[in-house]
Amino acid sequence: MVRLQELTTEERFTSGHRLCAGCGAGIIARMTLKALKKPAVVVNATGCMEVASTIYPFTSWKLPWVHVAFENAAAVASGIESACKALVKRNAWNKDIDIIAFGGDGGTFDIGIQALSGALERGHDFLYICYDNEAYMNTGIQRSGATPHGASTTTSPAGTKIPGKPEFKKDLIGICAAHGIEYAATASPAYWNDYITKVQKGLDVKGPAVLHVFSPCPLGMRHDSEKSIEIARLAVQTRYWPVYEVEDGKYKLNIKVPNPKPVVEFLKPQGRFRHLFQPQFQKELEVIQQWVDQNWKRITALCGEP
Repeated sequence: MVRLQELTTEERFTSGHRLCAGCGAGIIARMTLKALKKPAVVVNATGCMEVASTIYPFTSWKLPWVHVAFENAAAVASGIESACKALVKRNAWNKDIDIIAFGGDGGTFDIGIQALSGALERGHDFLYICYDNEAYMNTGIQRSGATPHGASTTTSPAGTKIPGKPEFKKDLIGICAAHGIEYAATASPAYWNDYITKVQKGLDVKGPAVLHVFSPCPLGMRHDSEKSIEIARLAVQTRYWPVYEVEDGKYKLNIKVPNPKPVVEFLKPQGRFRHLFQPQFQKELEVIQQWVDQNWKRITALCGEP
């Protein structure tokens, strides 16, 4: 685990951005850049983090930063990495830098997954971080492949008959690990030491690495802004969000939850799940709890845990 004295005191992601109060993306960006040990370039897909941190002519990024489209963050990161290699080969560049790509769940699970898959297959040396607020929050709170079952969004609205999104969340880390990459992991900003340690591990590997981070969104998840870290912690404590890593193909559970809280404690503070507590949708709470239990059993089995 990282010790506080090992972290830089420099603020490379500064205050003054327009992210909502309590936004997980800003917390994640700041923590990520605290973990850096050498110069870095950030590639940022279109999304909340991008649009709110670079209101022209201002920027919150105190390092080289590139804005790209939803679909090509991994491709642009791959190009930067390849360009640096070519310059080194020609003796035109002698600096060792880290390359980090940020994408939301929409730009990762859905629109950008082709570019991400290609970059992982080719083996480019960069760290991809998906900050997952579980919907397209920047463009109107539409459902994504990361939106959980039962959540109400503008494109999976809860009505009198339909209890929100009918589908379940994709297994992003399973998809990425299947490419045979050296390092992939999940994390939560509520457990900062675990997250920063994983950022550093991901940057240290020679090749691609992927981090999938829970990112609370007061606007889209409809919870009080001061409860963001509490929500992120409840996601872990209810086993909704297992925190684990896959290193050289081996799964390891990083945060054990021997006595989990019922998943309703994670769902209740969020307005996107409010309809599930109506009498006609009570069974959906059981469906979600069953999914959580089955997913935890699957992950712990992969990790070799009892």
